[in-house]
Formats: sequence, structure tokens, C-alpha cells
Amino acid sequence: MVGRILSLILKEFRVSWRDKKSRVVLIAPTIMETIIFSFAATMEVTNVSVAVLNQDSGHESYELVQRLQASSTFSHFVLLDGVQEIATTLDREEALLVVHIPVDFSRNIQRGEPGQVQVILDGRRTNSAQIVLGYVSQVADGYARELGVSAQTSQTQPVIVARSWFNPNKDYRWFTVLCLVGTITTLEALILTGLSVARERELGTFEQLLVSPLQPLEIMVGKTLPPMMIGVAQGTFVLIIAVTIFHVPVHGTLWLLYLGMAANLLAVVGVGLFISNLAATQQQALLGVFFVMVPIILLSGFATPKENMPDWLQGINTANPLGYFLVIVNGVVLKDMPLPAVCERLWPLAIIGCITLTLAAWLFRRRLA
Repeated sequence: MVGRILSLILKEFRVSWRDKKSRVVLIAPTIMETIIFSFAATMEVTNVSVAVLNQDSGHESYELVQRLQASSTFSHFVLLDGVQEIATTLDREEALLVVHIPVDFSRNIQRGEPGQVQVILDGRRTNSAQIVLGYVSQVADGYARELGVSAQTSQTQPVIVARSWFNPNKDYRWFTVLCLVGTITTLEALILTGLSVARERELGTFEQLLVSPLQPLEIMVGKTLPPMMIGVAQGTFVLIIAVTIFHVPVHGTLWLLYLGMAANLLAVVGVGLFISNLAATQQQALLGVFFVMVPIILLSGFATPKENMPDWLQGINTANPLGYFLVIVNGVVLKDMPLPAVCERLWPLAIIGCITLTLAAWLFRRRLA
């Protein structure tokens, strides 16, 4: 039995490498996604264009504008001459937001009254505008604290010192690259398993498998192990890139990471085999894979926090294996997640894997009948 399974596994590796489509799937997405997503998929907003309308001629307003210009977030400044230019600037997308300093800004501060600043956002880019608004607020709050200290030098002012655990420099690429360990392995496992049985039918070799000494269970095992091995290899490749190029520290135990990776791949392989058993051609299999892959990635917590989703969608998302594995990979690598915390995410993955593999085996036997 073991010899027959090994022969089928070697055959799967040879077919995957000789087939041009499968070879492209194995190499191109891993390299492209690692490069593109590592630098492009980030929630940080940089190189922002900001417009400033300063109608005040006092020192305080000048100091605030200088602090905004000194911020590394804002790469391009547009100085406006009048209120009538605000709408035109935002309509033409010449700036993401407009900072409007009124004529009485400095005078109010000198009187001890609060100086108000109006910030007008481009609502078409809601997420970016809100993030940049936070940057502007940080600059303004810092300046306001300094004004309070200078006005009341005899009083001790409270100072807030923020410290970020597990990611001291708040480098968002750490999160992105580690999430790629999960998304790339999931994508590759889905595509390879989705094409496996459909390729046999399309090439006419499926009947040869049926008349071979291989039992249906042995065929399922032989179709399951190669995508898992390839997924583990690609996940290791991305992890090496994360450590060597992006200098992501590994604080946890790697065997816990690979245990979670294997559990995630088992669940995903079951989904891919189910799709492959349904499809008659490789094109149908690819369409089915992309139909499933998009919600798996979007609902995993990679693009948006799962907590922001409605309750009914969070309930459906409990069947998403990638969501559990992303917690494992980030937790193990960055904060040394202990075994009990990892097991809390492993048992749902084990249940999902048992269900998907059972459904795939049931459909495979039914298609043979």
C-alpha cells in the first residue's frame, strides 16, 4: 500500500512539473505575491498630498504649518490662496485633505482660548483619509501639548509614552509578509488540488487510475500529500524571505507553526479535491477555485479585521480555515504563542479538515459509481 501511494505521489510531482500551467502556478504566484504584497499591501499611508489654506498671519499658525510640512507622511504640499480653491483641489484629487487655518487661530491661542483648525477630507478615499486625519491630529496634539507646557511652565504636564509590543517600530510589512505564509500556501494548495482530478479527466488518464491496483482511498491520499508538501515548501520560502529580507524576528517554536500549517493545508486540500471532483475540465476547476478563494482570503482578517464584520458574517467565517492559521503564524512568530493558545485554533482546523476531506472522499466514490 505504501509503495503504491509513493508511486502516485511521485507521479503527481512529475505531472505538476511537466505541465506548463501547473509549473507556472507553482513558481509565478509565489514570487509575484511575495514581492508585490510585501510592499503594496499595507494599511500605512505615505507620500500623501495635503493642501493648506492658512488665513492667519500669526506665529502659531506658521509653526503649525511648518510641523505639518516636516512630517514624513506628507510628501507634497499645496498652498491655497482662498476658500474657493478648496472644492477645486479636492475635485481634481490634487490633495487627499485640506487643512484650513482660520484668521483668528493665533489670536485665540494668545488669549488662552482653543484654536480651531478645519480639516476637509476627500470622502472618495475614506480609509486613507481617516488614517491621514489621524496623522494630522497627532501633529496638532503634539503642538498643543507644547503650547500648554510653555504657557504653564510651573505645572507638571502628563506625558503619554506609547510602546508597541511585538512590533516596536510598527512595521506593517511584518504583518503582511507573515500573512503571505498563509495566503500563498492556501492559494497554491487550492489550485493544485483543484486541478488534480480534473486534469486526469481532461487528459483521459482518470480511467487508467481506476483500472490500476490503487484503491480509492490510496488515490485520495496520493492526491492529498503532494499539494501539502508543495504548500509547506512555499510557506518555508516566504518565511525565509520574511526573516532574511524584512528582518522579522522569530520568537516562537517553529514546530507549532508547521503544525498549524499542516492543519490548514489539510482543510484547504479537502476543499480543492471537492471542487476537482465536481469539475469536468481544468477550466471549470480554476473557476471553482477562484470562486472559493476570494471569500477565504477577504474574510480571513488579512485585508480587514474580522471584528468589523457583522455578526452573521462572523458566524459564517468560523468555517474559514485561513483565519485560524493567520492567528497562529503571527502569534507564533511575533509573540511566542504557547501551545494551549495554538490548540484553540488547531481543533477548529482539524474539524474543518475532517469535514472537507470526508466530503471530497464521498464525492470521489460517488463519481466512481
